[in-house]
Amino acid sequence: MFRPLYDWTLAQAGHRHALWVLAAVSFIESSVFPIPPDVLMIPMIIARRDRAFLIAAVATVASVLGGLLGYGIGMFAFDAVGQPILASLGKADAMAEFATRFNDHGFWAVLIAGLTPFPYKVITIMSGVTAMPLATFVVTSIVARALRFFIVAALLWKFGPPVRDFIERRLGLMITLFLAILIAGFVAVRFL
Repeated sequence: MFRPLYDWTLAQAGHRHALWVLAAVSFIESSVFPIPPDVLMIPMIIARRDRAFLIAAVATVASVLGGLLGYGIGMFAFDAVGQPILASLGKADAMAEFATRFNDHGFWAVLIAGLTPFPYKVITIMSGVTAMPLATFVVTSIVARALRFFIVAALLWKFGPPVRDFIERRLGLMITLFLAILIAGFVAVRFL
């Protein structure tokens, strides 16, 4: 279903306005678009390794700005559509309880979604729905998205095309495992 969209996105990497296309894809991916910016970033960086960090910076800035759109969608569309539905089902209190729990751990939710293959758009919208403090959302989004995109850029800059398969197939898993170990370490320190 997404193959034509994927192919179109990949074809844009060679376009002379590829940085603008990357910015647009990074922006809308943070709230609605199903294809991650990495699809554009990887061939762009392989073609121009000297621009690797500029490409990562464009993806980071546009993604965080797009995350603010997702936050706004969650904040304003939920009140108009979601809240009345939950109220009619008698579940308005359940959402309030979920919002409290989500915001208690919101830093980690945004960080994990921003770094891993988990759809970042889900967290941007949920951050708005739960009215996560905007400063927490923005700072965590900057850290998470910068880490993700600059790690990809650094690997491609250093190793070039041979690392492409690793990035496309295994980088998300490696980051997820690293975060699981990091969180387990925090839990162990807290309870031991």
